[in-house]
Amino acid sequence: MDERVKQYEAKMQKAYDFLLSDYAGIRAGRANPHVLDKIKVDYYGTPTPIQQVGNISVPEARMIQIAPWEKNLIKDIEKAILASDVGITPSNDGSVIRLVFPELTEERRKDLVKEVKKKGEESKVAVRNIRRDGNDAFKKLAKTEISEDEIKQLEEELQKVTDKFIKEIDKAVEEKSKDILTV
Repeated sequence: MDERVKQYEAKMQKAYDFLLSDYAGIRAGRANPHVLDKIKVDYYGTPTPIQQVGNISVPEARMIQIAPWEKNLIKDIEKAILASDVGITPSNDGSVIRLVFPELTEERRKDLVKEVKKKGEESKVAVRNIRRDGNDAFKKLAKTEISEDEIKQLEEELQKVTDKFIKEIDKAVEEKSKDILTV
């Protein structure tokens, strides 16, 4: 594959990876520790990811348990969770914090699937924009450095990469939707 196409492939990969990390934060009725990934706790004046101030476990299908390494962090962790968009009220027994995920209603599941599809579409748009940028850059090269046949070849390579990522995004959307709708 041409180096000039590879740089656009790397950008498309980043867009796809971003989508997957976004999907990891969408809860599908089961407890998923990734919903805590974006939450930061005030640890001695420094915003620190929850994963770095305690042990996170999933003792039951719909519960996340956080055992802070320092007991005095419990209040700070609770505050950070309440301030986040997780939408679950933490409970603690003095040594661990528990997040109990309620069962998702049918309506909520359908809303989540819509959100998943919307994020998938946004990701496809990002990939297509990257392709457009690549094609524009190739056309600029035509005026000085390379022949029209080479441009056609670069555009075809870029289109194949684009198709590959669109297919991957569709697959990710389908898997996440199925995951959410599975009761």
